[in-house]
Amino acid sequence: MFALVMAWNLGAQTFRGLDKSPMDMSYYPDDFSHDRKFAPEKVGDKAFIRLIYSRPAKKDRAIFGELIPYNKVWRVGANEAPEIKFYQKVTIQGKKLKAGVYSLYIIPSEKEWTIIFNSDLDTWGAYSYNEAKDVLRVKVTTKTTNEAVEHLSIRFVAGKIKKLSCKWVGIRR
Repeated sequence: MFALVMAWNLGAQTFRGLDKSPMDMSYYPDDFSHDRKFAPEKVGDKAFIRLIYSRPAKKDRAIFGELIPYNKVWRVGANEAPEIKFYQKVTIQGKKLKAGVYSLYIIPSEKEWTIIFNSDLDTWGAYSYNEAKDVLRVKVTTKTTNEAVEHLSIRFVAGKIKKLSCKWVGIRR
């Protein structure tokens, strides 16, 4: 009887459609989880940073200053606020940040962004963003790309991170 009830319940489930902004993950060293298994000599056995985020598409829209207003907190991507994990303490623009997991937000403006590391996790968008839970804020200058980028992509580039001191560059297009 139990099996019959369970089979009926399983058959009755409906699932919502696929998310239009798929989740992605970036590591430093780049592609760490893959290379740890298949090319350990390339990355060693320890990650330094992992970032989980959703990738919205541009879809011929003006993004910064329009879809994402200037001078307002944005959750860097779509859906849930991204979560960045530092496996050890880091220094970002001369400011120390303990190892741990943080929500990642920015406040974009035309010439610079404020990058925010916040201790409140599992948040949707920036709707419940609480400035009192900010752990670190740094300002970075933006740079315009020559070509449009269709989907938000975040990657840690070797050479930009030295001794776990991060230099953040906001890119807009």
